[in-house]
Amino acid sequence: MEAVHKTAAKYLGLTCTGGPVWGFQGCTLSRQAGDRWLRVSATAAANFGRKEGEGIVGASVRVPDDVPRPKLHDVLDWTEGSYAYAADVLDFIPHPVVSPHRPDLDQDPGLSDEWWSTLRRALARLGQATGVRTTIRDSWIEKAFPQFLGIPGPGKVERTTGHGDLHWGNITAPLVILDWERWGLVPVGYDAGLLHANSLLVPDVAARVRAEFAPVLDTPVGRIGELAALAEMLQAVARGWYPELAPHLGARATELTGVKPPAPITSEILA
Repeated sequence: MEAVHKTAAKYLGLTCTGGPVWGFQGCTLSRQAGDRWLRVSATAAANFGRKEGEGIVGASVRVPDDVPRPKLHDVLDWTEGSYAYAADVLDFIPHPVVSPHRPDLDQDPGLSDEWWSTLRRALARLGQATGVRTTIRDSWIEKAFPQFLGIPGPGKVERTTGHGDLHWGNITAPLVILDWERWGLVPVGYDAGLLHANSLLVPDVAARVRAEFAPVLDTPVGRIGELAALAEMLQAVARGWYPELAPHLGARATELTGVKPPAPITSEILA
């Protein structure tokens, strides 16, 4: 990945000076290059090519400009052997990430009322965009709800356009929303529910998320979105992630459903 990143920087005419920032399981590598940010991701060669309207490129043309996010300046895609690579040149965002080392919170960041208002407005504006990708598919929900929550899947899932990965490692203060790979059509309440789930170790922040997004989370359709977020987080727990957060996720799920989530047999979705 380091060699690939250097190759991308050379072809894109960038000189990287910032230290390496690694993404999930080493599949992405990013570095600062002046006022730009070069992000390179790797996947199997069979997955080569960007899908129209999706990911960072799709967000650059479909998401309203007043949703605070890094501007996309250039892209470069290529294959090498059994891998495909995608390079994105974005604005470098100098603002600190709210939680730089983990997606969930372990302390109160002391965010201002203005920050929360900006987040509400940003998600409302995002909801007006035309999403293409279906994030958190209905077929997954139907299987994951009984497996990770202990309840039947919902008969219907209402959707809106959302970020799809709204945790504390993807937002800054002042507010900029990062990482637009998963944006698209999400269950109503999913974004707020995911942010709430990642706040449960800090009760005051969790309560603030619930209060700010009560008009969504306190509705039947919004509750389904929050449960989808909890099911996804509990699947991650079954894979060994979020050991501190795990009991809080289970307790929140029980609070919403009245059913204690079952101990997972496997982290993979059962047929």
